[in-house]
Amino acid sequence: MQRHIDRFLRYLEIEKNASRHTLLNYGLDLRDFQKFLGEAEIEKVDYLLLRKYLAGLKEKNMRSRTVSRKLSCLRSFFRFLCREGYLKNNPVLTLMSPKKEKVLPLFLTEQEAAQLIECPKADNELGIRDRAMLETLYSTGMRVSELVGLNIADMDFIGGVVKVMGKGKKERLLPIGEHAIEAVRKYLDKRKKQADALFLNKNHKRITDRGVRDMLSRYIRILSFKKGISPHKIRHSFATHLLNRGADLRSVQELLGHANISTTQIYTHLTTERLKNVYDHAHPRA
Repeated sequence: MQRHIDRFLRYLEIEKNASRHTLLNYGLDLRDFQKFLGEAEIEKVDYLLLRKYLAGLKEKNMRSRTVSRKLSCLRSFFRFLCREGYLKNNPVLTLMSPKKEKVLPLFLTEQEAAQLIECPKADNELGIRDRAMLETLYSTGMRVSELVGLNIADMDFIGGVVKVMGKGKKERLLPIGEHAIEAVRKYLDKRKKQADALFLNKNHKRITDRGVRDMLSRYIRILSFKKGISPHKIRHSFATHLLNRGADLRSVQELLGHANISTTQIYTHLTTERLKNVYDHAHPRA
């Protein structure tokens, strides 16, 4: 089993250009399945055994979204084994995915976003850096993994765009606002350590995902926000605010780097309040 997992992950990395995040999650999911199988051989896996595995996940009260992700991993894994000739039959073909619960993403109001961005104090290098990172996240809607991967060379200060490396190692250019550009300029002018990386931690090394999350948590506590705010929630806020102000869905899809517009469509549910306001003002019998 382990050699099949290693081959599959290597295939994802080399041929499919899978992100580090995808490789990590698929590796964890497959090792969880391997633990469930125990001494059973991969060739003995059938529909009934897979149903037993999924039932065990449900007994652990895992969310449908998590179960669906694990099943998606197994689909890819067994499809790979069949294509490469390691298995003759694919036992996952007849399995149905659990129905996903619809969970609307949390987001900040425009006022809350402004409060968060303006929270860091500009009297020291780290405070100026934090302001620049928050401005960049909200201005571009980029993922936290894309933020920490930025180099100074990726910033086009004159053109007002930034180059990011997204999922699947796909590059895309994002517009970045004047407030964010000015904040980044101020940080680079204040920064004592010269490096290729755009944002550095207190040890003058490239900041990590965890570093950004810890920074954000610190300001959430200061502001006493009750929402579970993460860097990804800033991305949700970016998309929601654009749609609320009239941006079209296709453009927001491009900005977010979503391969499928169905991923972006969840944000349309968040604009209901704006539509109700339009209705109240426009309909003669509202």
